[in-house]
Amino acid sequence: METQRWVIASNNPGKLKEIRQLLAPYAIDLVPQSHLGVAEADEPYATFVENALTKARAASLATGLPALADDSGICVGALGGAPGVHSARYAPALAGSDRQTQDQRNNAYLLDALAGMTHRQAHYYCVVVWVRHADDPQPVIAEGEWHGQILVQGRGTAGFGYDPLFWIEGLGRTVAELSAVEKNQYSHRAQALAQLVSRLVARGYLQGTGSV
Repeated sequence: METQRWVIASNNPGKLKEIRQLLAPYAIDLVPQSHLGVAEADEPYATFVENALTKARAASLATGLPALADDSGICVGALGGAPGVHSARYAPALAGSDRQTQDQRNNAYLLDALAGMTHRQAHYYCVVVWVRHADDPQPVIAEGEWHGQILVQGRGTAGFGYDPLFWIEGLGRTVAELSAVEKNQYSHRAQALAQLVSRLVARGYLQGTGSV
């Protein structure tokens, strides 16, 4: 079986790790865009799908490869869906801060925004987009949601982003208290990639030899 080579339109190490794990059963050589000298594309849109499509097209145009892009975030009902597409940059950035520091600042900013609120329901949302080439008129698009609530204090050290605050009632733990295997069984990203793989197989773009 011939291995396909895709560029991943992300520089987020947490996302890259999860995508690699979830697509490991398939004959795909997943290359982060940074390894090919591709900078992160702007994400100017108000919707996840527009941003994901923009990132996929930009990475494919720069490399000539099929591209996979993910745009995801946390949406809190009491905040009208915020942080939403701004999840990665919710708190004002500090010059020179790394991604882990920004994650910590985002979590603190979210807790401040929800201070005193009793309605703390939220969901993680993920859109993944795959294009054969930059001008692909039929991008393959899939999505997933993972519902929970925001705690008043973080718990756990695994995962990334808002995982320490995101409590899953049915599991009795935060996402940051789950193993990688457990997270990849339930997460919004796992749901989206499983849906994407199913659609790629149905269209003949991928051989259905694995399971997500």
